[in-house]
Amino acid sequence: MVSERRAHIAALDGLRGFAVAAVLLFHAGLLPGGFLGVDLFFVLSGFLITGLLLGETAGRGRIALAAFWGRRARRLLPALVCAVVVTMVAMWAWGTPAQLRFALDDVPWVGAQAVNWHYIAEQIGYWNASDSRAFAHLWSIGVEWQFYLAWPLVVAVAAWGRYGERIVALLAGSGALVSLALTVSFGAAVDTTRAYEGTDTRAAALLLGALVATAPVRDLARRVPRRAADLVCLVLAGGLAAGWAMTEGEKAPRLFQGGLFLHSLAAAVLIALMAQVPGTRAARIAGSRLPRRMGEVSYSLYLWHWPVYLLLLPRLSGLGDWGAAAVAIGVSLVAAAVTKRLVEDPVRFRSGWACGRRGPAAVAALALIGVTLWMAVPVPVLGAGTVDISRLR
Repeated sequence: MVSERRAHIAALDGLRGFAVAAVLLFHAGLLPGGFLGVDLFFVLSGFLITGLLLGETAGRGRIALAAFWGRRARRLLPALVCAVVVTMVAMWAWGTPAQLRFALDDVPWVGAQAVNWHYIAEQIGYWNASDSRAFAHLWSIGVEWQFYLAWPLVVAVAAWGRYGERIVALLAGSGALVSLALTVSFGAAVDTTRAYEGTDTRAAALLLGALVATAPVRDLARRVPRRAADLVCLVLAGGLAAGWAMTEGEKAPRLFQGGLFLHSLAAAVLIALMAQVPGTRAARIAGSRLPRRMGEVSYSLYLWHWPVYLLLLPRLSGLGDWGAAAVAIGVSLVAAAVTKRLVEDPVRFRSGWACGRRGPAAVAALALIGVTLWMAVPVPVLGAGTVDISRLR
């Protein structure tokens, strides 16, 4: 049992690795459908978080919500605070006036974990305006945080009793369908940012992940013979890869008329089979060394890559698309590895320099430095000095 559990964890780490690689290549302009890797992240998050919540309910009879949210904060906040503060300094030092101004505009919303709704309310199009905003990629972190706040409350109420997991499954499945309907409705707009970044529309992926973490789906997946699971997993993995290679952003036919939902559904079935049917080839491939290592640093890598791209890629154009991307990805990997080793893991596991209360205190101090910096940095006036008003008639 222990070895199987480790294999499952390794495989899911590997899926994270493939997902972040797709996003990195998409933002470098090298994989047109790589943005779909974010949906795989969402499905994985829904699956893992719901599994933890249901496991706690089964073991203790209740969910300690404050402790759950505290663990989520220790897992996610240290790297986020570090990346945001360093990014502000970097944009001040090397960014354009527009990049600095937009970074200062966005920081309070990043801190509130609501930057996705900020972009929606301000009509900042994801597909045509993100190249000037250092925190544009953090819309997905906001969606996940909002899910982490709301979904545990639902599970805490619904998972009680003999049929608790069935009720959770019903709520997750019906919620995913409601989210699909909202996506189709908002996806008909000229600018699809509302459909792409809304918590309600992106909840479908998270809830499909939650659905396959419940007992009814787990039991069903365990009945699938390994050979059949092998075939289905390879077909699904190939389908996801084809979608990443061929989907042309928001212009893809039917992307917001069910395409995103089908992609997330395929990812959810793949995760369920890899987690519940031991020894599949897909699980062994995903759990191999390289994708697993990428998955282990995927969170910090996701946080760092976009600011690094904004600052480095324009300066590396002489290397060509792939050469510039290779350098920028390499820098992002180094930043992610350092952040995980020196910041993420010590605070998360209360070890090293962050043992006891020192970790949270250090993160709070760094956040305070970030707030002070945000207040102190002068906001650039875009276009200032470019026109001699005295010459206008």
